[in-house]
Amino acid sequence: MEPLMPSSTNRLARLRSITLRWLISSLAIFAAISLVPGISFTGPGWQIGMIAILFGLVNALLRPILTLLTCPLVVLSLGLFGLVINALLLWLTAQIAAAAGVRFTIDGFWPAFFGGLVISLVSLALGLLAGEPAARVIVHDERRR
Repeated sequence: MEPLMPSSTNRLARLRSITLRWLISSLAIFAAISLVPGISFTGPGWQIGMIAILFGLVNALLRPILTLLTCPLVVLSLGLFGLVINALLLWLTAQIAAAAGVRFTIDGFWPAFFGGLVISLVSLALGLLAGEPAARVIVHDERRR
């Protein structure tokens, strides 16, 4: 069986995709800091990139667990409880960033809620503009004809 892409091309495409998602997340967090009262950041601009990496890790590690544990609430609210999960993950990111010495603060639930909403919408819009697909499904048919 032949690979769909050579491995070096595949690695470059992956690196490009990861870098693009990181830049999009950084811009989305910057937008939330700029637009939402109650979310503040003080420090050098490169630390927003660190916050984006941290937010991505928190989302990757905790979102599936929280979504599974709150599945009945997510279903009953037609997915709107996902916004509450966003708010909690953004608030947790701010707490971890503060512990690491980054001055990224969120003043309460509602700033976290609207910040999560802004980050989601900006990330969606920038991802669509960049042409980055939300998910890729590759199906390999191993049957012989």
